[in-house]
Amino acid sequence: MLKNATLELFDRQQDIVGTGERALLVYVEIQRTTNIHNGIDEFCDLAKSSGISIINTINVRRNFASIQYLIGPGKVKEIAELVKKNNIELVIFSSELSPSQERNLEKALSCQVMDRTGLILDIFALRARSFEGKLQVELAQLRHLSTRLIRGWSHLERQKGGIGLRGPGETQLETDKRLIAQRIKYLKKRLDKVHKQRDLGRKSRVKNELPMIALAGYTNAGKSTLFNQLTGSTVFADSQLFATLDATIRRVVLPASGEAVIADTVGFIQNLPHDLVAAFKSTLEETVKSDIILHVVDASDDYNMEKITQVEKIINEIGAADIPDILVMNKIDCLQNFIPRIDRDKNGTIYRVWVSAQNGKGIDLLCQALSEKLSGMMKRAKIQLDVNHAHIRSEIYNVGYIHKEKVNEYGQWVLEINVTKHYLSKLLNKQGVKEISA
Repeated sequence: MLKNATLELFDRQQDIVGTGERALLVYVEIQRTTNIHNGIDEFCDLAKSSGISIINTINVRRNFASIQYLIGPGKVKEIAELVKKNNIELVIFSSELSPSQERNLEKALSCQVMDRTGLILDIFALRARSFEGKLQVELAQLRHLSTRLIRGWSHLERQKGGIGLRGPGETQLETDKRLIAQRIKYLKKRLDKVHKQRDLGRKSRVKNELPMIALAGYTNAGKSTLFNQLTGSTVFADSQLFATLDATIRRVVLPASGEAVIADTVGFIQNLPHDLVAAFKSTLEETVKSDIILHVVDASDDYNMEKITQVEKIINEIGAADIPDILVMNKIDCLQNFIPRIDRDKNGTIYRVWVSAQNGKGIDLLCQALSEKLSGMMKRAKIQLDVNHAHIRSEIYNVGYIHKEKVNEYGQWVLEINVTKHYLSKLLNKQGVKEISA
């Protein structure tokens, strides 16, 4: 009942994403703001990802933001003429607009106006597939739209005030605000239940001492493709911004490291909307609670250093700055004559690996780097293995590191191994395996 009542509020234009709506893009550059150098290209890619039809793109440079329109009145007039001439249905601004600026622009341009935050939210709504993802996106959308009630609902313009016009009960605006507040409260409760389930799964992994590896990085860096390479999964991966949103977790067996858990998380972007950061808190916690962060970077991107800085900023904001990380320079197949390699700092510590998730080159080096980083969670042990359990010996070779191996006088294998604590516990529960003193 509450959900239906809330949906009735939205008599504004809905679901612009994927409709092929005729749109004009306005990229605003304001001095003293920090944007990546190819920000206009990224903005256009965002718009293309939404499925709208881009008619034109305008670049506006300003020394300061106008309180009324963000941009100057002369430029607003110029855009209004373009809107009328080209039958534009939607104008999207690259910068965040205040509710009053959005309202003023819609009035001046006589069409729907949206800012970058609204565009990202709509793309997220299009891409969310899981139950949790849909709840998170709806919560972020309602938080964003709750500040834009006057602009969003045309029937509110008929509300009057003054002597003789005050009726009993609440106004329509108050009703809308109350219903949205109730829906937000309802969504938070549902998400709390999902968060508790996720916490139970996380506690189980901690109890089993399974290493947690989180993939993080700028959107379209190839995280999902790398995730598929490492886990053998078939998570959707495509060369577009925010191709996948829902966090995916898989248990895997890594060569020379043993069992681990890998989480593919939502991609980052510069100036990620705060409503999204808040709504996707549980998803981002997979990064915060991880043992290692694989920071995936598009090595073929000319502006990848700026994007690395943007991702590190967000990682710091969510409280994951102290977690060990490895820079994974992906997409080396797009570079000329580039071979996979491991880079170490002056102390000999691995800090960067060059790979191609597309063709699998360098994945073995990445597993080697993970094994070295996870060495603190590994345990050295000496085990005895019956001769008729050769398949277990083969398994250990695949998942762990064997320091020494010999055959005793009874024909049994004696192995000195280095594996995760969780895998050693499982190994000792198998028939024919026994731990012996070193």
